[in-house]
Amino acid sequence: MKIGIAADHGGYELKETLASFLKSKGYEVQDFGAFEMDSTDDYPDFVVPLGRSIVSGEVDRGIAVCGSGVGASVAANKIAGVRAALINDHFSAHQGVEDDNLNMLCLGGRVTGMMAAQELVSAFLNAEFTGEERHLRRLSKVKSLEEHN
Repeated sequence: MKIGIAADHGGYELKETLASFLKSKGYEVQDFGAFEMDSTDDYPDFVVPLGRSIVSGEVDRGIAVCGSGVGASVAANKIAGVRAALINDHFSAHQGVEDDNLNMLCLGGRVTGMMAAQELVSAFLNAEFTGEERHLRRLSKVKSLEEHN
């Protein structure tokens, strides 16, 4: 599985650590930046290219980190086909994939500890979409919103 990862200054340190963690688990990692700590950078500059790469199939899933995770999820969800969520608990990390076909996990670099982030990432990446009719029906409604708004 190829994983895209991105962060601004608020998530830079956690992104770097998660990239190493993912590689140690055998994932192919594509880094969308930031590539250095710059307190004046902006999360959309990194999260949007990551989101577009998910939609195009260049990467299978994405992980975006900003200070709180909120901005990253807001920006990512502006891209049709991206289903991003700020995740802070194990259940949501896997259930978001299983039921809602979540394809981008957002984390807060200033509020999520390293071990917790590794657990959340593992739950997210090990989960699979169930494809149940009720979930497909709901996602169809979401897709319709993307196309008509």
